[in-house]
Amino acid sequence: MNLRAKFISMEVISYNSPRCCNLNRRLVVKKSSSRQQVKIPLCRKHRILCTRVQFRSGSLGLPNKHHLFLKNVYHGKGSRPFKPLEGFNNVDSKVLSGNYNGYVIGSEDEMGRMSETGESVTKVLIPGLPDESNGECGARISSCFWQWKPKFNVHYEKSGAENVNSPPLLFLPGFGVGSFHYENQLKDLGREYRVWAIDFLGQGMSLPFEDPTSPSREEGITEGKDFLWGFGDKTEPWANGLVYSMDLWRDQVRHFIEEVIGEPVYIVGNSLGGFVALYFAACNPQLVKGVTLLNATPFWGFFPNPMKSPRLARIFSWSGTFPLAANVRKLTEFVWQKISDPESIADVLRQVYADHSINVDKVFSHILETTQHPAAAASFASIMFAPQGELSFREALSRCHMNNVPICLMYGKEDPWVKPVWGRQVKKQVPEAPYYEISPAGHCPHDEVPEVVNYLLRGWIKNLESEGAVGLPLLDDMEMESIQNNITRDLEFVREGSKKSVMVRFLGSKFSLWNLIKSSLKSRFGKLETKSP
Repeated sequence: MNLRAKFISMEVISYNSPRCCNLNRRLVVKKSSSRQQVKIPLCRKHRILCTRVQFRSGSLGLPNKHHLFLKNVYHGKGSRPFKPLEGFNNVDSKVLSGNYNGYVIGSEDEMGRMSETGESVTKVLIPGLPDESNGECGARISSCFWQWKPKFNVHYEKSGAENVNSPPLLFLPGFGVGSFHYENQLKDLGREYRVWAIDFLGQGMSLPFEDPTSPSREEGITEGKDFLWGFGDKTEPWANGLVYSMDLWRDQVRHFIEEVIGEPVYIVGNSLGGFVALYFAACNPQLVKGVTLLNATPFWGFFPNPMKSPRLARIFSWSGTFPLAANVRKLTEFVWQKISDPESIADVLRQVYADHSINVDKVFSHILETTQHPAAAASFASIMFAPQGELSFREALSRCHMNNVPICLMYGKEDPWVKPVWGRQVKKQVPEAPYYEISPAGHCPHDEVPEVVNYLLRGWIKNLESEGAVGLPLLDDMEMESIQNNITRDLEFVREGSKKSVMVRFLGSKFSLWNLIKSSLKSRFGKLETKSP
């Protein structure tokens, strides 16, 4: 029986419009936008496979038939009830929020907090996330599948379809996660914008519905190996040349924008998604209104690109295609067994989230369920052995700068992987780009402090859409000269019924690492002189 038919019960809608299906109706209407700047030719008939509208409940949001492919992680014989990760508080998220269109500067008696450089820090009150328990409705999230090519089924989520006159936003996930990681953006920003978040092919719910290889005929094959896809003898025709690489994801994003969204977008990427966003924008500036990098990884891939370095690429006999090369199968099984272990996943989350009071149970369960997919191990190997993109991060950034693509930088200061020095190097290459350093926040600031990221992202987009009539976030009318300098603000919001504050440092166009060091040293020596008799 066709496994794809068993994989998910969904509606199938074919149409010629660039818009995604409206899941509340069986009718698809093409809508135009006055903000559309580039007409995109749409000559193909697209297939969108959609599930009905749903809200998240802590799992991948898969219909029951998806679990055909998943090990029973939490139920059945020998299973235990799900427990919160050690080191993280297991609390229900209840957030009180106000008007999300602006901010309030704190009064003078609230300005006692000092930045690391010693200056007095102004407190800024910003809205929290929509509090559904208090009658505030977050945007409704729709879960869809888009068939890019035969057997290339891309999962994505969307919200805010009714905001037809607002600019579109597209979020790209980091390695090992998916669209679920942007739930806070879909629910919050979807109240004002049209928002999409996709899963890269080979990750999340964009893993294949069928084995890309024919079953192995080796004698004595174990049941465990038989469960793994991609370890067969021959490549299925639809998977010929398939490699989960930077180039594939760049092309996936391009076709998604052209065929589903239908107009240029503001694109936002975290970690690997940040690199893909920049790479895509460098190659397709006509489809991009602006790029926001959230702790973007500045490198990806260990092996040379065959187009860029053909001779060097020929040295390596296998470059991530299917089936897996015989000499990497054992290695893949060994490594995958280690990194897909629940405790290993929990350890990674402890590293990348600076605030261990954050409830990451949903993220943990999503990642864990994804690892149980039969194609997950081989897809991981394909990603790890895939060649680099045709452009390095620095080359992509330079090309975006040359093409006047607006860039905004938001980096969690406590990221143990992409440390602040990487973000500041990007800032140095594009000095006019606003740079916001958030503390405390780790590798995934959009999930750790979504209130801050959403607030900054809204403000930056409004600044661009108004052609500068609306100031950049954290800069009031009296501080426009501060665009060239550095300022620090203490952002305060309400989460779970209590106040929470986060320090955000804005680095202006005159930023230099040496000046930052001098300012810090001056502050420290000044404090010592004050204390001395």
